[in-house]
Order: sequence, then structure tokens, then C-alpha cells
Amino acid sequence: MASGLTGCTSISYYAQSLQGHVEIMAARKDVGTLVQDPSTPQALRARLTSASAIRRFATDELALPDNSSYRSYVDIHRDAVTWAVFAAPQFSLAPRTWCFPVFGCVPYRGYFARKAATESALELHRQGLDVYVTGITAYSTLGWSSDPLLSTMLGQDDTYLASLIFHELAHQRLYVDGDSAFNEAFAVAVETTGGRKWLRAAGDRAGLRRYEADRRRRADFLALLAKTRDELGQVYESSRSPEQMAAAKAAAIDRLRMRYRQLRDRRWAGYRGYDAWFSAPINNAKLAATAVYGEQVPAFLRLFDLCAGDYPRFYASVRRIADLPQPSRAEALKTAATCDRPGAGTAAARPNAF
Repeated sequence: MASGLTGCTSISYYAQSLQGHVEIMAARKDVGTLVQDPSTPQALRARLTSASAIRRFATDELALPDNSSYRSYVDIHRDAVTWAVFAAPQFSLAPRTWCFPVFGCVPYRGYFARKAATESALELHRQGLDVYVTGITAYSTLGWSSDPLLSTMLGQDDTYLASLIFHELAHQRLYVDGDSAFNEAFAVAVETTGGRKWLRAAGDRAGLRRYEADRRRRADFLALLAKTRDELGQVYESSRSPEQMAAAKAAAIDRLRMRYRQLRDRRWAGYRGYDAWFSAPINNAKLAATAVYGEQVPAFLRLFDLCAGDYPRFYASVRRIADLPQPSRAEALKTAATCDRPGAGTAAARPNAF
């Protein structure tokens, strides 16, 4: 098996990934059995009951895969299931990528142990790269195995849990090798529209108001970062010396923090949910990582509306765009005028598209 692995990633890395996943899979317990077991703590029983209803909703109402994923549960006894390491050059917002069998190339490496993630980040830092390490609460094997519910997924309310389940199942519904920005934005669009539909179906008006407020704040946050990425992009493309670039980079990040404080204290009326993100170090790797999950989301949501909120039509439309060559994909998504022919003319307009 090892002889067939790509040369860009060490065998030891694959070993820790395989071991971590196998340990989780071996610890799975059937959700239905746990709910019926009188020894299951009442709080956990209630959360698992909600998770079962959310799982059914995902298939029945969102046309997401009907399989054994998220029908079992594992308590992993830690705050994150994996830790993702992102890296980018000191004067570039283009993230470093790593390539893997099945999953293609992605802009991060995941580790099942925080220590291993930290050691990887230190090595990348020694190479002169900006690095960012963040804990992950859920991951998907794209349907290759029966992904379980994890204790890390139950740390917040049911709306958060529903968003996670919808997001991860969306990856099983559609995944494009080597285009993380497309994959993640698609999954965020499914979790967003699915979250709204789930709250409406539950008649939870207060929850829906909170959810919409959270989505608006998320959009504001991403807009702040996009402005700073634009500023930094101009700096990095200039003819300044490394010393001048470093100073301009630091100034742009200072302005980002200032704009955040103004947004928080005025538009958000003091909401401090993003304070931790801004109080921690900010660099190119952190900015690039956030862009992967948010940059194309508005275009996917617009396409969803073009498809009249019909999930099968939406998925078929996204599949047609996904089948385009990568250079055409983002543009086709952005300029789609109809649901049923979103990429019409895009490939033909590019001589090298085929």
C-alpha cells in the first residue's frame, strides 16, 4: 500500500491519518441503541435524538445521501477531532497545497494529534512560511466509510449540529478533486439553506432570527477579510523591498483589527463572538484559510435561488459547473443566469477549455 502513495506526503503522515481514523471507527456505537439504553446520560440521549431527526431531515428534505453516516456516535474525549495546518509564503496569499489519493490536492494537512500538528507548523515556519493551526470538529471521508457523529459536534446547540451534518453530507453529495474553494463554498451553501429550512420546519422563529443574524455577521466578517486580502495583494504585487512589504503587511493587519472593532461596537452592537479570532495572530495562512470557506458562497446561494430552492435541481446545476475545466468553473458559477444551463457558453468562450 505504501509503495502506491504519492511522493509529496510521507508514509508516517498517512500512518497517523489511518490510525486516527481507524480508532474512531472502532469506537462507534449505534445512535438508536444509545437512545434506548437507560444507562445513557439524559443530556446525551436528548442530543442524539435531535441528531437522528436532523439526519432524517437531511435525506428527506435536502436530498442528501441516505447512508449509514451520522447514525453512529463516538466520544473522542478531546475538543477537536483533528487539527488542520495551513501555510502560505510570507508575501503571498496563495496557500501551500498537499496532494492525497482520493481527496486530491487541498490547502492544508490534518493531524489527529495536536502535538503532531504543532510540530508540522514549526517545521513550515522554519521554512519561512506563515502558518495557521486550527482545531476541526468534524470531517468527511466522502462516503468511503460510515462517518460517525462525534462528541466534538455536540458542543453547541442543535442548529450548529444541523449545520455540521448538512455540511459534511454535502461533501458526500458532490466533491471536486483539487478545488477546495469550490467544495467548501458548496457545502457552506447547503448548510446555510438547509439550516434555514430546518428551523422553519421546526417553527423556531427565534432560532431563525438568531441564525440569520449570525449569517449576516459572518458575511460582514468575510467582507472585512476580503478587503484586507485585496490590500495585501496590491502590496505583494508591488516592487517594494521585503522590508517595506513587511511593514505594509503589518499596517494592513492593524487596519483590519481596527475595522473589526468599529464593526463590532457599532453595527454589531457589541457582539464579541469574533474577538478570539482577531486577538490571535493574523497572517497570510490564516487569511487564505478563511477565504477557502467563504469566497464563493454568495455565488452558490444565488444559484440556489435560480433553482427555486429545489435541491435536486441545484445539485445537478452544480455538477454541470463542476464538470467544467477549473479555470472556467468559478466564472461560470459567478455569471450563471439560469439553473438548468449555468455554464452555457463558458467553455466555448475559452479556446483551451477542452
